[in-house]
Amino acid sequence: MSAALLVVLLVALSIPPAAAEIRFTEIRSDERPVIPFDEFGFSHNGVLELNVSGIAYSDPNPDMDLSQLGFFLSTRDAWFHVLQQIQDSEITCVLQSRLVKNVFTFDHLPRKGDVNGAATPPPADSFGVVFSETDPGQFTVVFANCLSQQQVSMNVFSSMYNKDPRTGGRDYLSAGATMLPRIYFLLFLVYAFLAGVWVFILYKKRLTAFRIHYFMLAVIVLKAFNLVCEAEDKSYIKRTGSAHGWDVLFYIFSFLKGITLFTLIVLIGTGWSFVKPFLQDKEKKVIMIVIPLQVIANIAQVIIDETGPFGRDWVTWKQVFLMVDVICCCAVLFPIVWSIKNLREAARTDGKAAVNLMKLTLFRQYYIVVICYIYFTRVVVYALTTITSYRYLWTSIVAGELATLAFYVFTGYKFRPEVHNPYFVIADDEEEAAAEALKQDDEFEL
Repeated sequence: MSAALLVVLLVALSIPPAAAEIRFTEIRSDERPVIPFDEFGFSHNGVLELNVSGIAYSDPNPDMDLSQLGFFLSTRDAWFHVLQQIQDSEITCVLQSRLVKNVFTFDHLPRKGDVNGAATPPPADSFGVVFSETDPGQFTVVFANCLSQQQVSMNVFSSMYNKDPRTGGRDYLSAGATMLPRIYFLLFLVYAFLAGVWVFILYKKRLTAFRIHYFMLAVIVLKAFNLVCEAEDKSYIKRTGSAHGWDVLFYIFSFLKGITLFTLIVLIGTGWSFVKPFLQDKEKKVIMIVIPLQVIANIAQVIIDETGPFGRDWVTWKQVFLMVDVICCCAVLFPIVWSIKNLREAARTDGKAAVNLMKLTLFRQYYIVVICYIYFTRVVVYALTTITSYRYLWTSIVAGELATLAFYVFTGYKFRPEVHNPYFVIADDEEEAAAEALKQDDEFEL
C-alpha cells in the first residue's frame, strides 16, 4: 500500500500549478487510498475553502470509523516521512500523522435529524470548511480513504487563494506563479517586436526571401498570440480563480505554435526552400508523424490541465504526453542528420567544395543548437522546477522562455534572407581551401 501511495502522490506533487484555483470535482465510486487534488503555494495568509456534497459509500455501515476518511494538506517532504511512519507501523492511516495538516475528517460530519426513530442519526452527506494556512509552503490537497474496499462518491468544490494583508483582496495564483501575468505579457511584447523586425527584413529583402522565411514569421506571430493568451489566462485566474475561456484560446495557439515550430525545425533541417525546393518522401513522413503526435500531445496537455491528478487516468495521460514529446524531439533531429550526410557526399562529387562546406558547417551548428534547446527546455527546466523554492517557481518558466527566445533569434539570424547568399555564392579562390578542409573533415563523426 505504501508503494502505491508513494507513486500516486509523488507524481501529483511533481505537476506545475493547476490551470484554475477554483475547481469542481466529481468523485464516483473511488476506492483509492489517496486521491490528490490540486497543488498550491500558500503565503502567510493562505486560505483553503472546501465544500463537499453528495457523500456516499459503497458499503454504508453505522459502525464504520469515519475518522479514517478525510481531507488533509501535505508538502512533498512531509509525505516522505509519512510513508516512513506507515512502513514502520507507527501509524495505520495517513490522517493519524502529525506531519500532515488535517483539514476535515468525516467523523466531524454533522448528524442528520432523527430518521425512523434511529438512536444514532446518520451523518450528513455534505459539509463546508474554511481552513486558514499560516505556514507558507507548497501544499497538495489530498483525500485519504483508509477503509479497505470502501468506495467513496462525492462532489468537491475547492478554492485556494492568498490574502493580501493590506487590502484583503484574494490572489488565486500560487505564490510562485503570481508574477506570471506580467512575465508573459513582457515576453509577448518582445515577440511582437521581433515579428515587426522580421516583417521589415522581409520587406527590405523581399527579392531574396524564400517561402520558409514567411513560415518563420507565422511561427513568431503564433508564439506572440500564445503568450498574450497565457498572460490573460493567468491574469483572470489571479483575480477570479477561473480562466473565463482564455484557456481555450491558449490551448488553440499552443497547439498551432507547437505544430509550426516542430515543422519549421524539420523544414530547416531538410534544407527546404533555401537549399532545395522539394521534400523527399522520408522527410515528408517525418512531418506526417510529427503533426499527429503534436495533436495527441496537446490533447494530453488539455486533459492534464483540466482534470488534475484526481482523475483515474491522469497518470496515464501524463506518461503519454512525456512519451510523445520525447518522440517529437527525436524525430526532428533525423532530417538534420540526413542533410549533413548528403552535404558531405555532395561535397566530393559536384565540385563545389566551398558551397557545401559552408552549408555543412551551418547544419552542424543548427543540429547542436536544436539538441541544446531540447535538452534545456525538457531536462534543465524540469530540474529547476524540482529544486527551486516554491516562491520562485516562476524562474524556471522564465528560463525556459528565454531559451526558446534565444533559439528563435539564432534560427532567424542564421537563416535570414541575404542579397548575396553566402551559402550559394562563393569566390573561386575559396574553392581550393574548402576542398582541403573537406578532406580533413573525413575524420569527423556525428
